[in-house]
Formats: sequence, C-alpha cells, structure tokens
Amino acid sequence: MATAVINPRVKDEIARLSQSQNVDPKVLEQFANFVIQENYILKNKRSTQELSISAVKQAVYHYFKVKNTQELKKSGLFRMSTDGMDTLDFRLASTWKMLYRKFVGVLPNEKNQEGYGCINGINIFDYFKPWRVFGLNPKIATKEDIKKAYYNLAKIYHPDNPTTGDRKIFEQIDIMYQSIIEVF
Repeated sequence: MATAVINPRVKDEIARLSQSQNVDPKVLEQFANFVIQENYILKNKRSTQELSISAVKQAVYHYFKVKNTQELKKSGLFRMSTDGMDTLDFRLASTWKMLYRKFVGVLPNEKNQEGYGCINGINIFDYFKPWRVFGLNPKIATKEDIKKAYYNLAKIYHPDNPTTGDRKIFEQIDIMYQSIIEVF
C-alpha cells in the first residue's frame, strides 16, 4: 500500500503528540496514513455506487418518518415540504431521486460531479447546497468568507465575463449567496 500525503498541519500535530505523549512519531504517521487511505477508499466506493430505487425510497421514507408511499402521501410534513412543487408521480424513479436530492442529500453516484453547472463537485441545477458550492464550512465560515467565495465564483460566471460568463449559473450562485448571507 502506497504512503499517503500527510497534510503539514497533521505532521505538526503528530510531532506535538509524539513529544507530549511519548509516542513514536512513526506509529502516528502510520495511523494517519491508514485513516487517509481508508477515507479515500470509502469516498471513492461511495461515490461510484448507485443506490437502487428501493434504497432511495427507504431513505425518503426514513427522512419523513413513514413506512411506505401511502403514509408518505398522507404525511402533513411531506405535504407541507412539497407544497408548491409540480405534481409528483411516484411511479417514476426521477421523482424519487428528486425527493432524495431535495430532502436527504447528494446521491452517492452524483458526488464529485463534473461538467456544465457543476461547482465543487455539485450540480447546482440538481442540488441546492450553497455551502458545498461555495466550498465553506457553515460552522466556521464568516460573513467575509462567504463574500469572498461568492466574489470568486461571480468573477468566473458573471454574464459580463466574455470567456466564462454564464447567466443561468450566475443566477443560481446569486440565489445561493442570498440564502446563506441572510443567516448572518
């Protein structure tokens, strides 16, 4: 197994722990290497696996705390959450995937997407995940971090940019920016 690249901050922490806890730094480096490689394997395994429609349905049921489609249709929380959406056809896989995207999260096979409308691995037309699109952690991001991330994306996608400008993408970015800046 190849050795992973260990972040300099992690190396500093290994050195600190090694001294303060009297532990061989090679043991800590081996452990860090193991964690990095396992995380990489799990991430890539998850990102390529497609969930069955049955698994997608079960995740939606779990989110709304129901057991089946009949209970889902009767659920007040579900009706309130989907109010204003187009009529849902529960016979279609696309309906279930849309519900999963909206309420559960990113489908495993749609992580790290590339191509038109994909920013930081998220297709902004399928998902409303502003924090991921902006590459920020909502627990520690400051208003300045949000503005900076927005500005960097705006420079690329603003319609006035003759090379990379795109009105549809910029509008989605702007909506995402407005939604997260409101909390500050």
